[in-house]
Amino acid sequence: MLVLRDVQKSDLSGLMRLAKVLDSVNLPHNKDVLERLIERSVKSFAEKLEPKDREYLFVLEDKRNRTLVGTSMIIAQHGTREAPHIYFQVSQAEHYSASLDRHFRHQVLSIGYNYEGPTEIGGLVVDPPFRSGPEKPGKQLSYVRFLFMAAQRKNFRPRVLAELMPPLLEDGRSVLWEACGKKFTGLDYREADQLSRKNKEFIKELFPASDIYVSLFSERAQKLVGEVGPETKGVQRMLERIGFSYVNHIDPFDGGPHYEADLENVTLVRRFRTATLAKEPLELEAEDMLVGVTRPSGKNRFRAVRTPVRFDDTQAYLPTWARELLGVKPKDKLSVIPFE
Repeated sequence: MLVLRDVQKSDLSGLMRLAKVLDSVNLPHNKDVLERLIERSVKSFAEKLEPKDREYLFVLEDKRNRTLVGTSMIIAQHGTREAPHIYFQVSQAEHYSASLDRHFRHQVLSIGYNYEGPTEIGGLVVDPPFRSGPEKPGKQLSYVRFLFMAAQRKNFRPRVLAELMPPLLEDGRSVLWEACGKKFTGLDYREADQLSRKNKEFIKELFPASDIYVSLFSERAQKLVGEVGPETKGVQRMLERIGFSYVNHIDPFDGGPHYEADLENVTLVRRFRTATLAKEPLELEAEDMLVGVTRPSGKNRFRAVRTPVRFDDTQAYLPTWARELLGVKPKDKLSVIPFE
């Protein structure tokens, strides 16, 4: 009885509870910020903002007790002239001295800016008690973004970015920030993280434009460049399975790796299809799918469920419970991707 849908203003308290789990840049544990995020999402689903300014926030609701069990989001364009997408390019520099016969290969960080950035997926949070089990809520929240992007292709960038969380210290600090960013800004990790949500100018002005040699960091910090945190390993494997890869970019704050893919080459998008709802309900065994419906008006502009589906030419057969959760009737248009 789980349904994916667009966030509503009435979801604020549930969203606050979930944001506390991660407290990330995309989903901070801050009431004022979350209120603005909800408002932007509502306007985005209603198409009241320019495509590049839209941010879509999805929630997964347990209809049995009307509890939010997770969230995920899409930032239609992460990186504009007003607020560029900022990253460290990770590369190698080689040096050799003939007189000493010594050769060194150094890992180097170079600050980079993208003013016409990619679409970003993020804000994936699942309430800890729901993280395991056959319903796979995390996978549903991950996949729903690709279902929506496939159905609304023109509103998104050709390239999709996922910034993965690295290992952090028990107190929430970043080893890489302590080794690098703090020395150039004088800010603690949390201070810089919160400031960057509203203003990224200090990064451009205070970070060096020249290359930074990772060999100058502590051995521990060197090992964490581009490393994925233990709780994010599952997301990494899922992204790699559907066509994403590490692009040698990392977050300038915590060193988390950036994974990217061309939207059209994501396996879920390539297998996207549409169909109309058949009159009769599904009664036989069928394929496991994620099915969504978009409406031009109303409280919920988008809904999706994980459900068995059987196709007959251009028609799709769904079980009665799925039809009821989606609120659809025969001949309604459905968007479908595999859930595998």
